[in-house]
Parts: sequence; C-alpha cells; structure tokens
Amino acid sequence: MERRKVDILCVQETRWKGSKARSVGAGFKLFYYGVDRKRNGVGVVLKEEFVRNVLEVKRVSDRVMSLKLEIEGVMLNVVSGYAPQVGCELEEKERFWSELDEVMESIPTGERVVIGADFNGHVGEGNTGDEEVMGRFGVKERNLEGKMVVDFSKRMDMAVVNTYFQKREEHRVTYKSGGRRTQVDYILCRRGKLKEISDCKVVVGESVARQHLRQQTLMVCKKKRSKIEKKTKWWKLKKEECCE
Repeated sequence: MERRKVDILCVQETRWKGSKARSVGAGFKLFYYGVDRKRNGVGVVLKEEFVRNVLEVKRVSDRVMSLKLEIEGVMLNVVSGYAPQVGCELEEKERFWSELDEVMESIPTGERVVIGADFNGHVGEGNTGDEEVMGRFGVKERNLEGKMVVDFSKRMDMAVVNTYFQKREEHRVTYKSGGRRTQVDYILCRRGKLKEISDCKVVVGESVARQHLRQQTLMVCKKKRSKIEKKTKWWKLKKEECCE
C-alpha cells in the first residue's frame, strides 16, 4: 500500500479470529472480523490519516463488513466482501448475498459506496443485455456465481467498475492457478458515480496469496479541481487609462 500509494484496501480470507482494529505498521490500520482462524475473514486497511474520519464499523459476518467515513464532507461507505467458492452449498451463497443486500439497504442513497470483494465468480466478457451495470471488458465466460454479481448490481443500481476500462488481459486477471487465468475480484460503485472514477486495473506482480498472484485491483478517483483565486493584475495600474 505504501509503495503503490493506496489509501484504502479491502482484504479477504484474513483468517484472523476476532473483531478488532490494529496497527499493521507503515502508517496503516486494519479493521477486521473473523470467527475462525482456518477460513474466511474480511477486513479494510486504512491509511492512518483517514482513521479519525471513521464514523461507523459494521461487522456483519466473517464474509461481509463495512466502514463509513466522512472525507471532506462526503460520506463514503467501504464494503469488503468474500463470497463462497463455487463448490459451497447454495444456502451459504444465498446467506452471503442476503447479508450484502442488508448492508446496501442500510446505506442512504445520497452516500457513496465502494465494494471491494472476492466474489469467486466470473461476470464474463461482453455486456449484451447488461449494459446498465457493466462494461464490455470482463474475462472469458460468465458462470452462475458471476450471474449473482450482475443480478446484485441490477438490484442495487451498482456498476462493476473493472469491466468499464479496456486493459490488457494481465491487468484484468485477478486469479491464476496452473493454466487457469480468471477474474474473480471486483470493485463495485453506484452507477451514478461511475464518472468520478478515472481508472481501474489489476496491479501486476503484487504477490500476496499463493494463487491470487495479481490480486490487487486499483481504483483511482478523479480529484476535484480546486478553485484558484484570480490574481489581481496590479501592474496594469501603471497604464494611465487603467488607473483612471
């Protein structure tokens, strides 16, 4: 995070038991929640300067948690999610989506929301019929879990940010195992705020987990231009007509 100048990072599969916040060094603090040291666990890492802006932390389960921050008068909700894998029971998958729905429904429509999650699904390449929630630049074919991501986006008026930016495959693939290269990690935001995002790509070479070799997805928000006060051109007073 320090090297890549990342301010906020959603992490999954932390496998830390407990409901705490702790400093992880280099000026960053981790808010996390987990019930088992062997599986699941989610968290959000913040740059220390933003910690004082945290208004609320919701630890829903070891698969869903959220933070509410106020930054320069803007309410920002950051949600970290970890969806069940393909082989998990349907009941477990439905519970995850139900929890995520509840989190979204609790956030006022006027507030910004960013979801950073390992959805363990493929939304696929192309967007025919789903133009309102995703772009054309996914990876390979959609599966059932990917359809759940798209259906959720439609329900909550969200956009799958990764798919709107045309990138080389290496900047879209988030999971690599053997000969398989897929996209399972996504960033979602409200559709109406998509224009505020200037870029979204996978950071190549940041090996954190054994299989998620390219697991960091970087989202860059456009910065508002500050209004510059016009300089008073005092030197023009030297001209007689201007002085008068």
